[in-house]
Amino acid sequence: MQEHECHLVIGENGVGELTRIALIEPFFTSSHQQWAEQLTQQFPGQVDLFTLPGRHWKWRMHGGAVTLAEQFNKSNTEYDLILASDMLDLCTFLALTREKLKDAKVYLYMHENQLTYPWSPSDQDVQLKRDNHYAFINYTSTLAADKVFFNSNYHRTSFLSALADFLKQFPDHQNHQSIQQIEAKSKVLYLGLDLKKFDQFKHTQKEVQPLILWNHRWEYDKNPAGFLELLRSLKLKNFEFKLAVLGESYAQYPSAFDEMKAEFSEDIVHWGYVESFEEYTRWLWRADILPVTSNQDFFGISVVEAAYCNTKVIAPDRLAYPEYVDECNLYSDQQELLEKAIGYEELAFSDVNRFDWAEMRTFYLNMII
Repeated sequence: MQEHECHLVIGENGVGELTRIALIEPFFTSSHQQWAEQLTQQFPGQVDLFTLPGRHWKWRMHGGAVTLAEQFNKSNTEYDLILASDMLDLCTFLALTREKLKDAKVYLYMHENQLTYPWSPSDQDVQLKRDNHYAFINYTSTLAADKVFFNSNYHRTSFLSALADFLKQFPDHQNHQSIQQIEAKSKVLYLGLDLKKFDQFKHTQKEVQPLILWNHRWEYDKNPAGFLELLRSLKLKNFEFKLAVLGESYAQYPSAFDEMKAEFSEDIVHWGYVESFEEYTRWLWRADILPVTSNQDFFGISVVEAAYCNTKVIAPDRLAYPEYVDECNLYSDQQELLEKAIGYEELAFSDVNRFDWAEMRTFYLNMII
């Protein structure tokens, strides 16, 4: 648990009020960790982190609430606000902490959800129809919270729209009225990002040939097969390029990456995850084009980071991308993606400065405190 010094906050009524926040995160890694740690630096009040390591995500959604409730109950602080992430079984947590909670407000932040997130086709829980359980945890957690925040309008809309069909599958007492209850207390609150830190390694050096970038996780939902198809089509059009493939990989990853490495070995200037933030940043500033082929993104941190570093993002006209990618850079099919990649010099730079904490901090203070 991490503690921060208390300060006075001026509320809407002008009276000084003390805000003590418990931020509950069962999956403390990657973007979840980044957001939580940066959030603690933005709030003028006390923010304590209650976390578990970011692994075994299914077990975190099942059992994380029990362990974190125990941690929370041992704390000597009386909190004004509980801010939990979507990986928490909020109902179980609230049941186990009810004596300590008292009048604390309870807010839920939805980084993602298991109702509309595309599951891996190789996951046995889908084949055995056990995947509904995780979506149900998200559903009941949103019901139990006082407020629900989604990291994009697309995320909020897609989740609320999918609930009707989700509830229809149950035999009776489907509680469709609860969808309106959730909708009434849900808002969009974009991720705050420390984008200014990329400025320290800013440079204008570009390759002689356009540099195409991949800076996402090496997972199926990012659709590397579509990215590979684009590279092959560019070659057929005699469009010369260099290729930098970054992003975190795992023991098992889509075969498209091995095919990509073999077919484009002469074009690759970097291959694989970079440990250094400086090296990662320098590649973003050097890149010319980020062709996004993802099948799923509730927000898209890696896309925003590349856009901030003056890489021209070409993204699908769906998911969360239309909320921040310049309209002329959006595509509807693979052919249009190819055409925009070839004509990338005519595309726009997407302005994502508003996601920096310098801008987002006020939104968070107004909506959470």
